[in-house]
Amino acid sequence: MIIQDVITHLETLAPLAYAEDFDNVGLLVGNTQAPLKGVLVTLDTLEEVVNEAIAKNCNLIVSFHPIIFKGLKAITGKTYVERVVLKAIKHDIAIYTMHTALDNAFNGVNAMLCEQLELTQKRILIPQKGTLKKLTTYVPKDEAETLRAALFAAGGGSIGNYDQCSFNNEGYGTYRANERANPTKGEQQKPHTEVETQITLTFPKHLESKLVQTLLATHSYEEVAYDVVTVDTKNNYIGMGMVGELQTPLAEADFLKHVKAKMQTGCIRHSALLNKKIKTVAVLGGSGSFAIANAKAAGADAFITSDLKYHDFFMAENNILLADIGHYESEQFTKNLLVEYLTKKITNFAIILSKTNTNPVKYF
Repeated sequence: MIIQDVITHLETLAPLAYAEDFDNVGLLVGNTQAPLKGVLVTLDTLEEVVNEAIAKNCNLIVSFHPIIFKGLKAITGKTYVERVVLKAIKHDIAIYTMHTALDNAFNGVNAMLCEQLELTQKRILIPQKGTLKKLTTYVPKDEAETLRAALFAAGGGSIGNYDQCSFNNEGYGTYRANERANPTKGEQQKPHTEVETQITLTFPKHLESKLVQTLLATHSYEEVAYDVVTVDTKNNYIGMGMVGELQTPLAEADFLKHVKAKMQTGCIRHSALLNKKIKTVAVLGGSGSFAIANAKAAGADAFITSDLKYHDFFMAENNILLADIGHYESEQFTKNLLVEYLTKKITNFAIILSKTNTNPVKYF
């Protein structure tokens, strides 16, 4: 195997197309074509983590947070970021990061939070806009079934729990091939009318290149007419945060004890208790103050996130329990998710969970 093989699996779980615009995701250091020795999975790539990768003979570090976030003007070893990059390059270790691509994945960071907190009926809190596209093309009627099957196999026509979805309409296509053309239907310089099927289907935006390549490779026409547009249909499988349900409602104090135990946090900062049961819970791993209004609109009794500032707690406005469990704590089980996923996909290479605690926050 090569490093690209691992990346392909990771981008099936969390396509980079859904990362936020401000983010820096993907392969940050290394060569995709390098032979794979082993994979070390971590939340953050620090010097200690690179040392761990060296000791365990891993030449690929899969990290949740990007070690390179802003542009580097020099790599001299003056900062921890520069030292990590230098050491990784020196030892031929690649660094791949997922960050908000995994935040926005349906089976990513927030799904793991729901699992830890034993929440069921999970759904996306803030669906990402512009993630669905629509392809429309025209094909000779007798070739429509073959083309549809090829587009379905490439991932087109999937809508939530349904696949092989398309709309088809029959009509007449007209064209005239010039003297340089090599028409599969009709003749040069003669007007031609063909009974055609219009095929329309939706697809997730990260598959656009694959769908278009499949269309052009399968279609018999020398010049293929098609268009791709972004649709406004809400995609309930891509986006930030999640909402889930506790099987049994809990009193607020019991709920906070439950969260503290399950998330293994040393401290929970929370808004005023409201003397009501907690049943519907919104979660967002990492910094989530921007989603407080969304959690309230979703009817959540509580919102679990991190990095809330003093004034953020006022936004509870006596109708939701806000709980800040710590940034590291809210994302810590992400690396377990990745190890479990990659171990199922890759059985002949070591997928190692980093033992390095990279949390920079300590509790006294």
